[in-house]
Amino acid sequence: MDLGPHATFIIAAYAASVFILALLIGWIAIENRSLKRTLADFEARGITRRSDERKSTLHKAEPHQSPA
Repeated sequence: MDLGPHATFIIAAYAASVFILALLIGWIAIENRSLKRTLADFEARGITRRSDERKSTLHKAEPHQSPA
């Protein structure tokens, strides 16, 4: 494959793109682990999500009575 006189530039551009994508994927993976640790810490402290509180209060509420 002949890339012509701009081969160095083309290869450098591809290499830079691959490097930046690898950095972004690594950053996302590290951030994901950090967030999972934070959520596990919150659950260990008993801090729950607001959406979980609503679900638990809805289940504890009296059942809905339909009009006769």
